[in-house]
Amino acid sequence: MGETKKGQQYLISEWTLTASGDWPDPFNQLEVSVIFQHEGGSYLLPAFWAGGKTFKFRFSPPYPGQYRFQTVCNQPGETGLHGLTGCFQAEPYQGENKLYLHGPVSVSASRRYLMHIDGTPFFWLGDTWWMGLCQRLSWQDFLYLAADRQKKGFSVIQIVAGLYPDMPAFDPRAANEGGFAWETGFTRINPAYFDAADRRLEALVNHGLVPCIVGAWGYYLPWTGLEKMKQHWRYLIARWGCYPVIWCLAGEGTMPYYLSETKEKDTLFQKTGWTEIARYVKKIDPYHRPMTIHPCRCGRESLTEPSLLDLDMLHTGHGDRLSLPLTVRTVTASCQASPVMPVVEGEVCYEGIGEACRQEVQRLMFWACWLCGAKGFTYGANGLWQVNSADKPYGASPHGMSWGETPWQEACQLPGSRQLGLARKLLEKYPWWLIEPHPEWVQPRWNQDNYLAPYAAGIPGRLRLIYLPPCSGVFPCLKKLEPGLVYHSYLWNPVNGKEYPVGDIQGNTAGQWSTSSRLPVYQDWVWVLVSKK
Repeated sequence: MGETKKGQQYLISEWTLTASGDWPDPFNQLEVSVIFQHEGGSYLLPAFWAGGKTFKFRFSPPYPGQYRFQTVCNQPGETGLHGLTGCFQAEPYQGENKLYLHGPVSVSASRRYLMHIDGTPFFWLGDTWWMGLCQRLSWQDFLYLAADRQKKGFSVIQIVAGLYPDMPAFDPRAANEGGFAWETGFTRINPAYFDAADRRLEALVNHGLVPCIVGAWGYYLPWTGLEKMKQHWRYLIARWGCYPVIWCLAGEGTMPYYLSETKEKDTLFQKTGWTEIARYVKKIDPYHRPMTIHPCRCGRESLTEPSLLDLDMLHTGHGDRLSLPLTVRTVTASCQASPVMPVVEGEVCYEGIGEACRQEVQRLMFWACWLCGAKGFTYGANGLWQVNSADKPYGASPHGMSWGETPWQEACQLPGSRQLGLARKLLEKYPWWLIEPHPEWVQPRWNQDNYLAPYAAGIPGRLRLIYLPPCSGVFPCLKKLEPGLVYHSYLWNPVNGKEYPVGDIQGNTAGQWSTSSRLPVYQDWVWVLVSKK
């Protein structure tokens, strides 16, 4: 295919192929793959139909060096698509984007947290833009929002690939500048939709934000059937697998459609069906991007084979503080479950949903999840996830509910988004990936009778973090302090990130420390103790 093409490690290079024959339905009749060979390994990439007689393939080289490739078509007589060869030369990455400097996201050897390919820990602070690829958000607004989230410290954007929640298939709200993701009846993919979506995903990556791509909302599987959903996922992998993405098989994977008359049958089909889709994604993704599923409660419960998942995503409700007990129990159980995998709270208490779940609840949920063992947290703002606008409110969803009509422009500036960014900055001052729950370090402590008591976690002998909900206004008693070890301690204000010194702390002969002093302000606080050893 001409001269040797050149590119950089991890960056995307694209090639165009043109079918030699006339095919009435090339999307369904032709399947094209490309084999890349390198001394570091062999990679089988799916190509994608780009409309008409055109197919394209994209490659993100995992290593510098020379690659040779050859195209393979399921119709060997199609000379425009089959048996074509070429060379590609990849140079080391030259740039400052951390997603390329450190490489894409993977799972650590301990399987407790996420990291970049080079071993740098990856901090998951997500935001929810379920409908961010549709026309409800203009291109300029998309860039504005990406810059805002980058500035505030977000690292992941959860976004749906065309088959959206809270609406039936081919609802007008699901279109973007290129139309719907599929033609009516799911006969074939619509490349124009994905052309428009491409530059949005590229913009996220350019802002250092990892797209967590949700293939479809769960109830689409009974509508499309397994084979069409496999086609959908093959297309996503072919177009977007070369980006540093995270795959999310489905949103609320086992939730049947609200108006379905066969809910129990659909739920059983979805659980087994998404398991089959998970196997398929694992098989055809040459880059082995981390994979999860957004659940109705716990991701590992959404498949018949949870070991197929790379991280466990949770969804624990929107009941304001009433969602705290389920959230804590679910995080704790997932962190203790087998197989071991990083735990990410993927949806809880969108800020402002139902005129509730305000910023103090965002802080409460974030710190309770982190100090109970989660290694990632996704925020959501009601009005942003579905991209409300002032002149076109989202209105009632198909099942007769509206979650609120706050425009996205207001929702994206709700204070919780900034405050969780501050929380990330605090955690990143320390080796956060080594933090483990230690509820026994404080008294009183959270328990099944009181989930609004202090939460404690840290690294024994090095770091203690204690989240203090605004219940008593006093310091708790510290327990199990190491003999002879002195901690420097300070209060950290989760509202504005300011620090207030508490002084050095050392346990008594029983390893305890207490004070009669009251907290400076009646609100929630994070109490930080750092070993002076």
